[in-house]
Amino acid sequence: MEVKHILVLLSTTVLCIFSCSTALDIVSTHQRIKDGNTIVSAGETYELGFFSPGKSKNRYLGIWYKKISPCTVVWVANRETPISDASGVFEVTTEGSLRILSDDNTVIWSSNSTIPATNVNPVAQLLDSGNLVVWGSSEKENLIWQSFDYPGNTFLPGMKFGKDLITGRERYLTSWKSSDDPSVGRYKIWIDTNGYPQLFVGDSLFRRSRLGPWNGLGFRGLALENQNPVYYAEFAINQKEIYYRYKLKSSIVLRRVLMHDGNLVQFNWIERTQEWVMYGNPILVDNCSGYGSCGPYGSCSVKLPPCNCIDGFEPRGPKEWNRGDWSSGCQRKKPLDCGSGTQIDGFQKISGVKFPDTRRSWYNVSMSLEECEMACRRNCSCTAYAELYIKRGESGSGCLLWFDALMDIREYDDNQELYIRMATSELPAIRESRFNNKKGVLRVAVSVSLAVVLLSVVVYVYRKKMKRSHKKGPGSRVHTVDKDHTSASMGNLDEVPFYSLHKIAKATNNFNIDNKIGEGGFGPVYKGMLEDGQVIAVKRLSEASQQGLDEFQNEVLCIAKLQHRNLVKLLGYCIQGNEKMLIYEYMANKSLDSFLFDETRGSILDWCQRLHIIHGIARGILYLHQDSRLQIIHRDLKAGNILLDSEMNPKISDFGLARKFVGQDAMAKTKKVVGTLGYISPEYAVHGRFSIKSDVFSFGVIVLEIVSGKKNRGFSHEAHSDNLLGHAWRLYKEDKSIELMSASLRNSCVVSEVLRSIHVGLLCVQHHAEDRPTMLSVVLMLISEGALPQPKQPAFFTDESYREPDSVSSVDEYMLTILYAR
Repeated sequence: MEVKHILVLLSTTVLCIFSCSTALDIVSTHQRIKDGNTIVSAGETYELGFFSPGKSKNRYLGIWYKKISPCTVVWVANRETPISDASGVFEVTTEGSLRILSDDNTVIWSSNSTIPATNVNPVAQLLDSGNLVVWGSSEKENLIWQSFDYPGNTFLPGMKFGKDLITGRERYLTSWKSSDDPSVGRYKIWIDTNGYPQLFVGDSLFRRSRLGPWNGLGFRGLALENQNPVYYAEFAINQKEIYYRYKLKSSIVLRRVLMHDGNLVQFNWIERTQEWVMYGNPILVDNCSGYGSCGPYGSCSVKLPPCNCIDGFEPRGPKEWNRGDWSSGCQRKKPLDCGSGTQIDGFQKISGVKFPDTRRSWYNVSMSLEECEMACRRNCSCTAYAELYIKRGESGSGCLLWFDALMDIREYDDNQELYIRMATSELPAIRESRFNNKKGVLRVAVSVSLAVVLLSVVVYVYRKKMKRSHKKGPGSRVHTVDKDHTSASMGNLDEVPFYSLHKIAKATNNFNIDNKIGEGGFGPVYKGMLEDGQVIAVKRLSEASQQGLDEFQNEVLCIAKLQHRNLVKLLGYCIQGNEKMLIYEYMANKSLDSFLFDETRGSILDWCQRLHIIHGIARGILYLHQDSRLQIIHRDLKAGNILLDSEMNPKISDFGLARKFVGQDAMAKTKKVVGTLGYISPEYAVHGRFSIKSDVFSFGVIVLEIVSGKKNRGFSHEAHSDNLLGHAWRLYKEDKSIELMSASLRNSCVVSEVLRSIHVGLLCVQHHAEDRPTMLSVVLMLISEGALPQPKQPAFFTDESYREPDSVSSVDEYMLTILYAR
């Protein structure tokens, strides 16, 4: 963007009146900062004290630049509660809370932060970043509050802007009402975390403008970003938080301010001239910056006329469109073929546009573009797809799918490509290929023949290799395990590290009983520590175990090929003599059921953590069903098989019963029903049929257990004999679903999120498999705000309508693989 070099008188110019400075950056519990006194950061970059903005005589506690004149405020504490005179006092309480008091000791403002009773001597410190922090002790340990979590109208370097997924706190900018009044004004800028996160600027009534999603280099529509010579931008999405921030590359002074007129302006301090220079609005502002000005499937251009329909679309209201009213947008010229049973839709590739609104989208950071197309093609609700990230000079990665009408598209100088779902008849390339249909059929026939020949060669070579592998001597990485004196090949395990028996025995103190943390049908589980300090969990197959041997073979060959942040990680294996062991990453908080169904430990899980766990489990199952190299049906999803790491991130474990499948509609049948009662779907329990919808059912049970803190099997209620699913259904029909929620969540819950989770859980446990959603739909329903379909009656509704079948009654819940026992 061209630099405007406009010198301006800042809207945040203030009257900074003080008589002296404490010359310290610390405020302790025995100090008070009176109006007229200040504290200064260690490097004398920022100063904190009382000030009056513009022409106002009201007094506020704020932070400003120490060495820049006129005083430029970057943060205000008591924005909504000014003091009318100079009687204000700032202090730190022994509980770790910041307070502003008036002359009669009335609390004008408080940070409402508290510290555990074990901490002593809390202190407040003004840092050289402009961040005011509260430490739990004078040793500056245990950060308990910071002003960066409560920004005003100024976005400073290093400040995180987004959402804390653990606490639910959102960090966003809000404008001042005027240059004389720092109270919250009309405009704000925030990151919307529904779907794939994106930046919005607007007010309480409407979204004024939107930046395109982060593409690995910057937000589309935010000028220059990582190509800027003075700062670099960072955008992060992880289990704990979603945030955007920028950091300076040199020792300049730079800030971004959301002005009271809604413009986001960047200011640079020019030391040579002792002036602030305004570099204009880093958000692109033109006749296309307004949100959705051309309606659905309309594309905005700075040229005239500004609105045009995407190729293959036409104005929804031609008369209004011709009059210059483009708000109704565009519609398809030809309906999509998907779901009609005739043809398969194609995709139109366009580039040079800002990506559409992503609030109704889904993303995966590890998928390739080809996998992304397949995911979109399989779902008739998918309207477009694109690569999630681009890299300068390299190909992109990740996948972004849209599931609604494409909104707020504009021309943009970018080569990243968007693939829009179209009817085949609207794709010129497909129409052209029809003229060469005979040639196409011939090419397909030749391709199939070649594929058959190549497959035959591959099978022949593989069989020869397997025969040679059984002739390998000691030290080979190809192992066999024996069951009833029958040799069963474990295959080539080069992808999985091998651990010697000596190394594992040393790590577990020779399998000391004090290291034992669980027991299952396979045998015991031990906690251990390797020589490099890594803590591990060792699943040791018992010699007496028959079921465990099958699980061992299945798990090591299955989970070795799976990598996802919500799946437990297999670190290695050991097969030596009669010993057969699997080595996993250690989960410090053991299993989810050890929290949910324990009255004391259950109170530790607040609603934010429970919702985080629900989302994590859903993403893990979606990976198994759709995104992994192997498509997997787990078959034993339950709270006991959801492990929690030290940060309470959920990880799916125990793949001993898992099975591979091909295609979304694949279903298998077995005479041997395995799993855990209370989580098994009805079609599997009664008829032995299992599919991805069996896992969906188990997930729904887990969701209802997480919300209620009650176990499905063994649930009782004084008014009826239903299990947990039946009880949840009764409450839903009576519009009392919130009563299902655990009493421990009353102080932390977000009612709309709780009700939505229960609703999704009921959709997952519907009696008929075909009525249940796929996990992709489940993930989208959990993160969106749209209307949900009405659930039908769940399986196992009442004791009278269902009796546990004899084929399942022999299943011992505790015989099944449990990586960590309670």
